[in-house]
Amino acid sequence: MSEKPVTLLAFDFGTGQIGVAVGQSLTGSANPLTVLKARDGIPNWEQIAGLLAEWQPDQLLVGLPLNMDGSESAFCQRARKFARRLNGRFGLKVAMVDERLSTFEARGQSKNHAIRRTGSYQQSLVDDLAAVIILNTWLSDPSLAQAP
Repeated sequence: MSEKPVTLLAFDFGTGQIGVAVGQSLTGSANPLTVLKARDGIPNWEQIAGLLAEWQPDQLLVGLPLNMDGSESAFCQRARKFARRLNGRFGLKVAMVDERLSTFEARGQSKNHAIRRTGSYQQSLVDDLAAVIILNTWLSDPSLAQAP
């Protein structure tokens, strides 16, 4: 018996912007969704509630910004706090996913997709693509996720 397909929203947490991607396990696909503005890491929670109502995810993912050696960066605690707030506010399962190099990879993808999307590279394109990379990491191996 196979597991039930799940719909996921992934977040690339940042203090000024939070990238969001949507994906599902049935096809193993992930797509950029939006970039939310944040003030010192605090998003407009109504915008997130709207995304949850629209996409009805089974689970949420938040990128965990580990150092290259696997140790926790100073920013990890802020990302974990955001993940715990998502869980507390919305009651959905939330998992953390290693996001090392996701922004670097997203910048490369953003430059490649710049003509299609805007005609030039913009920071806002990086955050939603980084969320796609976070989601794809989970889709390739859900066992890599950890609790906030």
